[in-house]
Amino acid sequence: MNFNESVKELRQLTSCGVIECKKALEEAKGDMKAAIEILKKRGMQLAAKKADRAARQGKVESYVHSGGKIGVLVEINCETDFVARNEEFQRFVKDVAMQIAAMNPKYIKKEEVPQEVIAKEGKEGNDFYKHACLLEQAFIKDASLTISDYLTSVIAKTGENIVVRRFSRYQLGE
Repeated sequence: MNFNESVKELRQLTSCGVIECKKALEEAKGDMKAAIEILKKRGMQLAAKKADRAARQGKVESYVHSGGKIGVLVEINCETDFVARNEEFQRFVKDVAMQIAAMNPKYIKKEEVPQEVIAKEGKEGNDFYKHACLLEQAFIKDASLTISDYLTSVIAKTGENIVVRRFSRYQLGE
C-alpha cells in the first residue's frame, strides 16, 4: 500500500483531515496503529484547549426505547449553530441518548458525585464511576471507547467545545 492510500485509509478510520493524517503517518513512519494513537493524543490536547470556551448552542434530543417503557431527554451543547447541525454532532447526541437509556447513569462526570456517595462506595470507587458516570461508561456501540473518548473525538473533528449539559431518564413505573 502506498503512502497516499495509507492516508486515505487513516482518514476513513478517524475522520480527521488529510493534513493531520499525513502528519501522523509521517511521525509514525507509516505505522497505522501508531498514527491512530498520535491522532487520539492530538484530539485530547485539542479538547483540553477548548474546554474553557463557552458552549451555548447545541441540541436537546429525545429517545424512547422500543416498547415505550424507557425514555431519555438529553441536552448537549456546542459553540455554534453550524456544528449543532453537523452530522457528526447529531450522531453523537443520538448515541448519548441511547447510552443513557441503556446504561442508566446517575451523573454526567465524576466531579458531580456527592461526597457522601463517594464515602459510601469506598475502595470500589473506580468501578462505581464506570457504572454511575456517563462519561466513564464504555460506549454501547464500541466497548473499546468510553463516552469521554467518543466526546473527545467529536471535539477534535468539529473543532469546538462540546459539553453534555444535563439529562433525564424515565422508566415506566419508577
